[in-house]
Amino acid sequence: MMPRDPNARMAVKLAGIAAVMVSLSFAAVPFYDWFCRVTGYGGTTNVAETASDEILDRTVTIRFDSNVEPGMPWEFKPVERQVTLRIGETGLAFYEAYNPTDRTVAGTASYNVAPDAAGYYFTKIDCFCFEQQVLAPGERVLMPVSFYVDPEMVTSRDASKVKHITLSYTFYETELPEEQAALAAPAPSATVN
Repeated sequence: MMPRDPNARMAVKLAGIAAVMVSLSFAAVPFYDWFCRVTGYGGTTNVAETASDEILDRTVTIRFDSNVEPGMPWEFKPVERQVTLRIGETGLAFYEAYNPTDRTVAGTASYNVAPDAAGYYFTKIDCFCFEQQVLAPGERVLMPVSFYVDPEMVTSRDASKVKHITLSYTFYETELPEEQAALAAPAPSATVN
């Protein structure tokens, strides 16, 4: 039941509007994520469980880029800077990560594809970016990514002329999983009486 006082009614309406806005703000992140995955907007890639069943004669060059966020102590780089594949052909690339510190460090990679129009057609089969990575002190690892460019790209009004695609990763430091965090925590010191 609405209050009779005009100021109280306005307060109830404003509280309702605020509640709707807060609800929409929480829904925005998953909706935006879904939108990007469906449309390839912002260079978001697709994921497939198997390779493409069609390989075209047309080629595309895939360039590999790597970055780390400020404060992330890892060294991170692609093993090869680029590869040329036929559209639909499965590619395999490796990135190298090295932890030069004296502590265990966990990281998660975000990624995008440029130009944005190619994001929808760039399809990953398997990628180190699907899981958190943990490197021990001084550990160096090779991390694979297998992918293909969907042959549907050649029929796209926006992406059909794309000849070069850049796959870019940025590693961010994340919290260690509980088991590694427990191992990395300093042991409690014993007190002497």
